[in-house]
Amino acid sequence: MSQHDSQFTRVLGRWDVLSVAFGAMIGFGWIVLAGGFLDGAGTLGATLAFAIGGVIMALVGLTYAELVSAMPSAGGEHNYVLRGMGSRPALLTSWSLVLGYVSVVAFEAVALPQTLLYLAPDMLVGKLWTVADYDVYASWVAVGIVGALIITGLNYVGIRPAAVFQGFAVLFLLAVGALLLLGSVVGGEADNLQPLFTGGVAGIVGVLVAVPFLFVGFDVIPQSAEEIDLPFKQIGKLVVVAVVAAAVFYMLVMLTVGLVAAQGRAG
Repeated sequence: MSQHDSQFTRVLGRWDVLSVAFGAMIGFGWIVLAGGFLDGAGTLGATLAFAIGGVIMALVGLTYAELVSAMPSAGGEHNYVLRGMGSRPALLTSWSLVLGYVSVVAFEAVALPQTLLYLAPDMLVGKLWTVADYDVYASWVAVGIVGALIITGLNYVGIRPAAVFQGFAVLFLLAVGALLLLGSVVGGEADNLQPLFTGGVAGIVGVLVAVPFLFVGFDVIPQSAEEIDLPFKQIGKLVVVAVVAAAVFYMLVMLTVGLVAAQGRAG
């Protein structure tokens, strides 16, 4: 496919592509889930689970890299299945992706106010109801709704504003990661890493099964291939680079949080 065949404007550069994919894989979910992962598998157990999951997802990324280089059309998986298996499997694949994205969006809409709650514990106002012994407040819900509306608006306006916003969001997340690393070096203790493993193989597997869910997002690269202003082979390579970067980020999160907060975990 040549660039004239595309009805999309190619506006995304290398940094835009990496920030969109990396940011989609990182998000805010790890802030909510990190403690549970460390409880369930231990510090090294959780880190090992992300290392294994990163390798698996990198292999998946290699497959996507080949496909996006060969078929750089907007739609990603829909086009691959349509060409390889026909319209009905492609329809099923596309709806499966939609349902998967809906679940991720719902989770992130919950993770955002929960993250803000850590920073502002007094933000809870207007109790609405209780779900599974968890009190839900109007102010908490409002943060999630407003966040979802802002992201929806950015995506509606166009991919360029969304990419710019994602770029700033990624820089913010990298700054948070740097602060975690600095905090673990300055205030962390090796003894806090204990227990290194919790729950044995079952604990590691418990974290490992969540890895694909957390890595949802790298496929935005093939889905937006017609809006990327790069050679097609480079687009494929960026898929793998984004996956590896996310895996390294998650592993560092497990280690740094373990160094400074292990004493609060069940041992």
